Amino acid sequence: MDLNKHDMTKKMIYTNTEMVPGREISEVLGVVTGNVVQTKHVGKDILAVLRSVVGGEITGYTQMLTEARQKAISRMVIAARELDADAVVSLRFTTISIMTNASEILAYGTAVKLKD
Repeated sequence: MDLNKHDMTKKMIYTNTEMVPGREISEVLGVVTGNVVQTKHVGKDILAVLRSVVGGEITGYTQMLTEARQKAISRMVIAARELDADAVVSLRFTTISIMTNASEILAYGTAVKLKD
């Protein structure tokens, strides 16, 4: 993927709705995806076990998953730019356990062109 081909200054619209408010879709370009496989840090696992005993948020995992979602979105946006899309609609996320201590987060949606 050559990032230099893409105008990285162009803001990409992405939304979980089927349309962009106030804009009309002129063309559907196809499904775009972005994913990341994230592993757990052994130290975080130990802290998670301790936290599960006393209760509360496991902030290390929250931060890890937030960063993973952002990476997945970024990769999806790059895929949409490769199609010369103006926006991604119907954004969704899914996650799956790949192996012990590793999960994939997938962001996907429909790349579209918008009328001017």
